[in-house]
Amino acid sequence: MKTNSSTLTTQDIPTLIKQLTIPASTGMFFNTMYNVVDTFYAGLISTQAVSALTLSFMIFFLIIGFGYGFSSAITALLGNALGKRKYKLASIYAHKGLFFVPIVGIFLTVLGFLFSEKLFLLLGAKEEYLKDSLEYINPILLGSVFFMFNFSLNSILVATGDTKSYRNSLIFGFFANLILNPLFIYGFLFIPALGLSGIAIATVLIQIINMFYLFYKVLQTKLIHFEKPIYFLPNIHVYKQFIIQGIPSSINMLTMAVGSLILTYFVSHYGMYAVAGYGIGFRVEQLMLLPALGLSTAVLTLVSNNYGAKKYDRVIEILRTSLKYGFFISTFGIITLTIFGKFIISLFDSNEIVVQFGFDYLLVEIWIFYAYVVLFVCVSTLQAIKKPKMIMYIGLYRQIFAKFLISYLIVKYFELDFIYLWFGILFMIYSAAIFAYFYTNNLIKNICKQGI
Repeated sequence: MKTNSSTLTTQDIPTLIKQLTIPASTGMFFNTMYNVVDTFYAGLISTQAVSALTLSFMIFFLIIGFGYGFSSAITALLGNALGKRKYKLASIYAHKGLFFVPIVGIFLTVLGFLFSEKLFLLLGAKEEYLKDSLEYINPILLGSVFFMFNFSLNSILVATGDTKSYRNSLIFGFFANLILNPLFIYGFLFIPALGLSGIAIATVLIQIINMFYLFYKVLQTKLIHFEKPIYFLPNIHVYKQFIIQGIPSSINMLTMAVGSLILTYFVSHYGMYAVAGYGIGFRVEQLMLLPALGLSTAVLTLVSNNYGAKKYDRVIEILRTSLKYGFFISTFGIITLTIFGKFIISLFDSNEIVVQFGFDYLLVEIWIFYAYVVLFVCVSTLQAIKKPKMIMYIGLYRQIFAKFLISYLIVKYFELDFIYLWFGILFMIYSAAIFAYFYTNNLIKNICKQGI
């Protein structure tokens, strides 16, 4: 069986973090640039198309959030099994997990078709604005099962320490998107001009191609094979483990999506230009957070394997080293966006009002990077040690309850300017990060003392 579990539990930790983080971050960079390309081409259509893309992304995130949450659960369970050298159990998790995430995805897709229009209306989309939003989201919903298969396939690869294969698929996706977007938007030869829906169709096609590549890479690990087809069949006991481990993380991702919807709702009170500026600013911000997200992937892989191997001293070292690297990454992001943020935003929309809204968002958001790093590392650690419940509560606090209260007070009650909304969000996220750090640190120390 081709895995790196022994290396993950013995090799120098700073070296391992770099080896796992760099490919993961590179892949996430190209994935974000993929979204940037979509935003760029939507901007060529109209500012309204950019706003429609922003609304659609918020809704689609409700679906892929569950995919990410359950795939993280599969990675954690697989990593623990590999750390314990229980390879048969790891193989069972891999087979069952392969179809579990897509099954969940199909159910959520149906809900998406039933409620997407109502959500768009709630967020202020009407007439042509509503039509553009539906034009993009409907093809995405139809193809979401392929996103889910890629989540499940990548969860298997990440558990073995392979962050390069998904990186390769995302790099391919970026360059393919550069070619396919204009083809489907404007038409070419037998391809009709599809407008905004062409961006969505290009995305689905790329996901299908990547699915076959990732499946090939998973087969090479030998964790999935066809020697015992019974391994693929649903199993209530294993599915229950996926649900117990995955629900808190999925709800955390779901709260992120709901939180984005809440913010979009309150931002919409400042007008369509504010929504467009927020959407562009959000994507630019994500570019600088990519290394931190790659770091969280490395933490999930390393902690799950070392926790399974009962090497708790290494778990503590992983946590501390990751936070140190994360703070360096955040400082670089803050400096870069302070200097170049406004220019980068202007590349996506020449409207001065939109650019100013986006830059006002960035001016405050960049100072939350340190808190984001703490949250990313702590969430991955809790997931990896199979103690995910607190993830859900932290998510509910920072993404829904506190976010709604702060947004309501600033936008509706006090009727303050756009920029003050983000100062309120800054305060709320730092409070969540401080709690997450002390909770995770104390939990790890207690586990280390007990030796269990």
